[in-house]
Amino acid sequence: MSEIEVKKTQESLQDRLAQVVELLQRQRVVEDLTHRQEGPHHDRVENLVHRQNLVELQRKLDDLHSADVAYILEALPLDDRLTLWQLVKADSVRETLIADMDDHELLAAAKDMDADELADLASELPRDVVHELMESLDNQQRERVRSALSYDEDQVGALMDFEMVTIREDVSLEVVLRYLRRLKELPGHTDKLFVVDYDGVLKGVLPIKRLLVNDPEKQVAEVMASDPVSFHPDEDAYDAAQAFERYDLISAPVVDKNGKLIGRLTIDEMVDLIREESESEVLNMAGLREEEDIFASVWKSLRNRWAWLAVNLITAFVASRVIGLFEGSIEKLVALAALMPIVAGIGGNSGNQTITMIVRAMALDQVSTGNTSRLMRKELAVGLINGLVWGGVIGVVAYMLYGSWSLGVVMTAAMTLNLLLAALMGVLIPMTLAKMGRDPAMGASVMITAMTDSGGFFIFLGLATIFLL
Repeated sequence: MSEIEVKKTQESLQDRLAQVVELLQRQRVVEDLTHRQEGPHHDRVENLVHRQNLVELQRKLDDLHSADVAYILEALPLDDRLTLWQLVKADSVRETLIADMDDHELLAAAKDMDADELADLASELPRDVVHELMESLDNQQRERVRSALSYDEDQVGALMDFEMVTIREDVSLEVVLRYLRRLKELPGHTDKLFVVDYDGVLKGVLPIKRLLVNDPEKQVAEVMASDPVSFHPDEDAYDAAQAFERYDLISAPVVDKNGKLIGRLTIDEMVDLIREESESEVLNMAGLREEEDIFASVWKSLRNRWAWLAVNLITAFVASRVIGLFEGSIEKLVALAALMPIVAGIGGNSGNQTITMIVRAMALDQVSTGNTSRLMRKELAVGLINGLVWGGVIGVVAYMLYGSWSLGVVMTAAMTLNLLLAALMGVLIPMTLAKMGRDPAMGASVMITAMTDSGGFFIFLGLATIFLL
């Protein structure tokens, strides 16, 4: 899909969302008006208006892909979300709606899902619903669900798909083509067929493009790729996602320790994983513990946000105490109060830049024990040069404003030292968190701001007290 087509699709989806919101608002207004009016046919009129609006909403939803319906549901407040959910065909369950659904509705929504989707959803469903679902599956599906549930959510096994096409290596391409024609449809994202022996051991893969362009009389063994990129079910899923990006994969086999084919990974799961990791990283840097529904309850939002706000309050108090140590200096030279936020602010910005680069490098496995010292020297050099250049600029500005060259020199020195501190902390904070087994992005932005604020105030006011007063 071209960039223009993607843009048109997104614009159309935004238009549909606006139309749904307008219909919901119209329904509330009309129902409110009819409710106020008294008459012998009041209930009948109100019911008619309600049904007309629901029919129009139903028509809008029926034209949408299930992924677009999920997008619209997520963009609505809870009350509107539940109203709309009653009109949605049970083919895409959203986490925020499960609690409002009856058991039979949950079963209807989940019965047509694949094994990997059921495994992903199982932890959010009531236990009796999961049990009934498992009982409704055939032996093969039940075993697949149990297999997927046996892995952690960050392992390849939890994300693998069981729908795939397997062939033998000792048949001709013509036989393979006839076999494919007998299938009703191919599994999604089928760009290759998996070649296995009679024991199910993976021997190679046959890309669809090779199947189409080669002589039909050739054997599969002559055309297949015998060294495909494959994964084990206990591997880290994010490492697999990086491999998909690195090798431009659309699908890849998953094999057990004996080389037996047990599933496959597809690009759609990897894209979802990368997006979720990116969102999690952004939230963690802001000090949020988990993804938050924008229309979640006030209490849930408070619980998600207040931990790092409490930490931030403590660090802000520490910074204020640092300023309090130099109250006498600020009283004697009021210019210090006007200039000290500049030192702290630039330091915080520089530290956040460093942390962003380091966290990204760690996510891509570009940081190791062998290059840590070199990376530290590089960031300190960047901080030193930036401090001298931009500290010199603000030093000249301070001289022009207050007519004191010594104040300008102190400003330059404080800026340089604080940027060096920001570079040092920008490297150490995420690396320390990683060594402690924590997410290196967790609260990193909050911590670096606290360090550069307190450090910047102390450095600037300390130098001013020593050299100016």
